[in-house]
Amino acid sequence: MPFKISCSVRRPHTITPTAEVQTINNKKKRAAFLEKQKKMDTAIFSSSSLFADDDNSSVDEETTETRQSYVERKHEFPGIALNIREYSFHHLNANLLWPGTFAFAEWLSQHRFCLGGRKILELGSGTGALAIFLRKSFQLDITTSDYDDMEIEENIAHNCGANGILPVLPHIKHSWGDPFPTVDPDWDLVIASDILLYVKQYKNLIKTLSFLLKSYKPNSEATSLMRNEQNSGTMPIDSAPFGEHLELPHPAFLMSWKRRIGKEDESIFFTGCEEAGLDVRHLGSRVYCINPRRTTCHNKP
Repeated sequence: MPFKISCSVRRPHTITPTAEVQTINNKKKRAAFLEKQKKMDTAIFSSSSLFADDDNSSVDEETTETRQSYVERKHEFPGIALNIREYSFHHLNANLLWPGTFAFAEWLSQHRFCLGGRKILELGSGTGALAIFLRKSFQLDITTSDYDDMEIEENIAHNCGANGILPVLPHIKHSWGDPFPTVDPDWDLVIASDILLYVKQYKNLIKTLSFLLKSYKPNSEATSLMRNEQNSGTMPIDSAPFGEHLELPHPAFLMSWKRRIGKEDESIFFTGCEEAGLDVRHLGSRVYCINPRRTTCHNKP
């Protein structure tokens, strides 16, 4: 029977903090970030730019000194509760848990057999909650990653420690579209949830995905796992619907998307993937499998 997610944070403003609110001055980091964005000529990651074009009011808002707070909250994941520290605001939106995180945790729990033996990288880890859930629940080899921002990395480390994950999960600081820190990536499964918020970043995201999937170098364990899967008897995805015995290609990108965006914006991302030589398959429940062309997802008969 599928897990029932009980999440009290789908409307974060209605939740009473479980710990005293603490304050952090973030003015200098904001200024440095804005200066970098001007040089990169990319979209500004501010809440005002999510649904409308940037205007003078958003610039004024960014140049005004603000003080940032955070709270500790308990979140219910399938079969486990996690204590997660969340910021009330973060200039990269790495502050709160979004609905896609919980929905994806549910889906991955129901399909956990396809995760065994995988080396996993999460893009856009934010608070690190999903990665922590997967490590605690299924003892998976997982690495977190997000924008090159010390505040994000420190918060993920804090949340690891708060939930008994020591040593903390390995973390990679990476801005989509920039050269990846690892030349020969050996993650055979890349995951992410609710990362299609910034249309202007789709091109950079696809560039990063293309590198991770097309430059994948399997290690000995992955080679053995692929050989076992090939000998287990599988059915091409085009010959059978997705079901409980889903097998993922090596490598693959799994993405859950629950935030509402326009169909036209969705099409921009998925069309961009196709043009980059990546195949896209909807697995149901707003979960998508993306992998290099000529590699297919399979179902066990």
